[in-house]
Amino acid sequence: MARALRALSCVAGPGPGPGPGPGPGPDRGPRVRFGPSPTGFLHLGGLRTALYNYIFAKKHQGTFILRVEDTDQNRVVPGAAEGIEDMLDWAGIPPDESPGRGGPAGPYVQSQRLELYGRAGAALLASGAAYRCFCSPQRLQLLRRDALRRQQTPRYDNRCRHLTAAEVAQKLSQGLDCVIRFRLERGVQPFQDLVYGWNKHEVAEVEGDPVILKGDGFPTYHLANVVDDHHMGITHVLRGTEWLASTSKHLLLYKALGWEPPQFGHLPLLLNKDGGKLSKRQGDIFLERFARDGFLPEALLDIVTNCGSGFAEKQMGRTLEELISQFEVGRITTHSALLDLEALPEFNRIHLTRRIENQGLRQKLVRELQGLVELVYGDQQVDPDVLEKEYVERVLLLRKGHISLLKNLVSSDYSYLWVRPSVSRQQLQTISAEVDKIGKLVLGLLTRPAAALTVEELNRDLRSVQKQTRDTKYSSMMQLLRLALSGQQHGPSVAEMMVTLGAEEVCGRIHRALSS
Repeated sequence: MARALRALSCVAGPGPGPGPGPGPGPDRGPRVRFGPSPTGFLHLGGLRTALYNYIFAKKHQGTFILRVEDTDQNRVVPGAAEGIEDMLDWAGIPPDESPGRGGPAGPYVQSQRLELYGRAGAALLASGAAYRCFCSPQRLQLLRRDALRRQQTPRYDNRCRHLTAAEVAQKLSQGLDCVIRFRLERGVQPFQDLVYGWNKHEVAEVEGDPVILKGDGFPTYHLANVVDDHHMGITHVLRGTEWLASTSKHLLLYKALGWEPPQFGHLPLLLNKDGGKLSKRQGDIFLERFARDGFLPEALLDIVTNCGSGFAEKQMGRTLEELISQFEVGRITTHSALLDLEALPEFNRIHLTRRIENQGLRQKLVRELQGLVELVYGDQQVDPDVLEKEYVERVLLLRKGHISLLKNLVSSDYSYLWVRPSVSRQQLQTISAEVDKIGKLVLGLLTRPAAALTVEELNRDLRSVQKQTRDTKYSSMMQLLRLALSGQQHGPSVAEMMVTLGAEEVCGRIHRALSS
């Protein structure tokens, strides 16, 4: 509270304060920031804003900053700030400067920068650009109710901007609570937005003077962002289009403080495919949910950029490096981005395939799949050989392009890979009376060297086996072999099953089925 009283007390002048933070300089690229509020999990809309800032910075050899905007202390969720930074790391777009990493322009948490906001407020008071407001919450509520009753937009009536210095001093001496408001002036200058072009909003005609410093010494968004962007040397502000109408207000603050503003670019909304607002109610747009469900971060980066703009053309399967090299801020359109999450599995399939094809990344997938098998099947495993690296890697390579998520491989459809089926001879005979002959012929195929056991050759050889039967159709023979090998009626081709399981395991399963 002492800090709050210092911020709002009468001052002779602002006093010397720190200058702006690290600017771009002649040899430095742009400095951009992502400023989430720590009120919960990072969602897809936030990821998209962070990503556009990240790829803009990296394209121009700049700096990407994470700044936690926690001035609304009533909404802060413990651990949320750390969770947001963790999710940026998981997504592959880590900040260069942040609360966790530190940096030359810290601290990077707004609640730890209150002295800077107090100094800015004092400077605005001293110049007459701001004033103290003593209106009670009850009076403000009455103003709001009256405006709504008259079907008007609620706005402050600027009553306290007309108080004399003597009246202000008297109220302060009485210990009355107050806030600091910024004087909005008419005749704002137009600004050129990087996305929306030339813009200006005569905020003084539609709004009352806004609060910039609350009674507890905490700033509102408007002052905090202007002060922080200045002191952190931010050169470009890429943020959601909901802040476009407030930018003229922020430019008035820059002018009153005598600071050079950054360039602004406002990103169009990210909406559902039907044009509705993304719903946070079920938690189905939070990154933690996607990570838990097994979606790859590069698939999320791909889909949130593919549905929007900033690139010459739409293209599925872009890597982060390709996003950086192909991005052009001038290509961002004003149209809302429509996100079709039903397409996410296909995006994930593309990027999972790419990981499987990469030798280094494939080894990590092998370890993940081994863990999933142990988790899902546990005591059901008959043979520990199914956890051998070579076997698991063979499974990945053969199912590459067929699965959208790694966990698909531990679903019931693929249980035969990890657990031997229990199939009787009688079950096989209901499909074909020639079960013994078919079994003998197939076993003969498996005597060849392992290197020759390929899907293509097996498909040809199985056709040859069917021709040596008397009354069994090819489809019936495939049904019989699939049942013997997997205990299932559906799944991958028999040839793929045989190659995945390996000759020794296939022979064992056929022998067991024929002798049971």
